Amino acid sequence: MPHDPAPKKEEEIAARTSANYNPPPRAREREAKETVIAADLAIEGKIEGSGHVRVAGRFKGDVHVQGNLTIEPGAKVTGGVRASTVIIGGELEGNVDAASRVELLETGVLNGDLKAGSLTVAAGSRMRGQAEFGWDEKTQSGLRMELGAAS
Repeated sequence: MPHDPAPKKEEEIAARTSANYNPPPRAREREAKETVIAADLAIEGKIEGSGHVRVAGRFKGDVHVQGNLTIEPGAKVTGGVRASTVIIGGELEGNVDAASRVELLETGVLNGDLKAGSLTVAAGSRMRGQAEFGWDEKTQSGLRMELGAAS
């Protein structure tokens, strides 16, 4: 029986091609990782590091991340917060310090003071405390206001 050389050529091409093939990195590997505290969980402690944190349950303790903190509607965080962006859809009982951006969603409640580069407040949200936003450390212009929620 004569031997067919064609399969050998296809195997050589496949071997050369696969050796040089580098798949592109997945999109999730290039993004910061997100940690989720699920709705049925209650955790006490401290969160520090880089990456994003999403709270759907209850967390008691400070959150200091080089990333975003999202508090889902129905969730509660009790403690101080430092994050790049803080989105409050649930309840935060504590101060927000040094955030570049804070969003208080219509279901959001903040009991504490906040210092941020910018603040977005949706109709229906509630806040009790002092707010400082719009301050740039290089300039002296900004806005400071005290807010109080009606009982």
